Amino acid sequence: MKLQHQLNIAFTALLVIIMGIASIVIYSLILDLLIEDERRQLEQSGEVIVNLMTDQYGSMNIQHFNEVLEQQDLQLFLYDRNQDAVLFSTMSNEIAEGFYQSNDFSDNTEALWEYGGSNFVTSRILFYPESLGLELILLTPMSDISAVQQDFIFLIIVVFLIGAASAGVISYFLTNKLVTPLTRLKWQMKKIEKRQFDQIEEIEATGEIKEVGQSVYEMAQELQRYINSQQTFFQNASHELKTPLMTIQGYAEGIKDGIFDENDKEKGLEVMVTEVSRLKKIINEMTLLAKLDSAPEVYDESEVDLGQLTERVVDRALPIANERGIELSHQVKEGLVISADEEKMLQALLNLVINGIRHARTVVKIEISRTRDEMLMRIEDDGEGVAPDMAPHIFHRFVKGKNGETGLGLAIARAIVEQSGGGIRLEDSSLGGAKFEVFFRK
Repeated sequence: MKLQHQLNIAFTALLVIIMGIASIVIYSLILDLLIEDERRQLEQSGEVIVNLMTDQYGSMNIQHFNEVLEQQDLQLFLYDRNQDAVLFSTMSNEIAEGFYQSNDFSDNTEALWEYGGSNFVTSRILFYPESLGLELILLTPMSDISAVQQDFIFLIIVVFLIGAASAGVISYFLTNKLVTPLTRLKWQMKKIEKRQFDQIEEIEATGEIKEVGQSVYEMAQELQRYINSQQTFFQNASHELKTPLMTIQGYAEGIKDGIFDENDKEKGLEVMVTEVSRLKKIINEMTLLAKLDSAPEVYDESEVDLGQLTERVVDRALPIANERGIELSHQVKEGLVISADEEKMLQALLNLVINGIRHARTVVKIEISRTRDEMLMRIEDDGEGVAPDMAPHIFHRFVKGKNGETGLGLAIARAIVEQSGGGIRLEDSSLGGAKFEVFFRK
């Protein structure tokens, strides 16, 4: 069964149950009110009769009372409490006797009497003074209020049917408003299944459905970017691997065919060794990236002192800086510790520092500090910086500047930092070049 039908049934059933319970409660209350109203009318009639009889016959002559009561078009008894006897009734002796046998006349708390399978509403009015023990008991059959009951039941049924129909209509529109976005969302998911990312549309909805729809839309965009990056990665990877292989193949075939003299042969062998080393480096870095992405167990976390880690980075990068005539300075705040794989974090920072040395003119600065919200490592240089069109892609694989090597160093650095629960961002340096900030939230 479709969700819309389930919601319609549930919503309508809930409203019908609520209305049914409300109708039963209201019916019960109305019935009590009708009985009370009937008793009140009987009481008013009885008080009028008692007052009239008392005013006209102050001597309380029973014979006179009987004559007056006979003239009343009411069902009543004149009851003597002291003797527990019925002195007079406007009903036949048989009926009066039947009432007396079926009900306790001395119990003045009983509001309803029963006779002949029917119920009667009663009202009792005392004659004054109370010492006389005379009481006027008036009755009216419940059938007198049955017409009112029938009318009320009819109105309840009408209201109930109108309410049920209204509930069905309201539930249809509400569930349609709820289910329609879900249906549209289903079709958007189908497009994702077919990888039709360019056809994904944002759905119009409210509340949690809107949030889910937005998440699906963002997921589709991210999948599109991921697939594009994977395609770019394979294209770049094939290009980067193809170039040294073609060079090696060319020299190998030349040497095999004997078209090189001794000097060219030696030069060719040197080029082949260099290209093999470059090829090996690319493959190693690609393997490392693949492991970082798919094999978390290769990441051995421990407590790492950033001060000591920075010293190790400087020791390894200093020869390269000296060779290029670059000043390498560092400033570290003591006592800063993070949880990371020390060897891999060393490689990540070393990649960033060597990248800075490669593009710097005169200086590369390393600074590690702590702010209120994060621990921060800044690596900046005074080079030309990163071109604006390249900045959004600088951490992608095989993206490199004019002095870059494999284009994998920054991608590896980002993967290692993110695996450690941190992040990395690129900004412009006050020195004029690029500034890489590695941060770890507290």
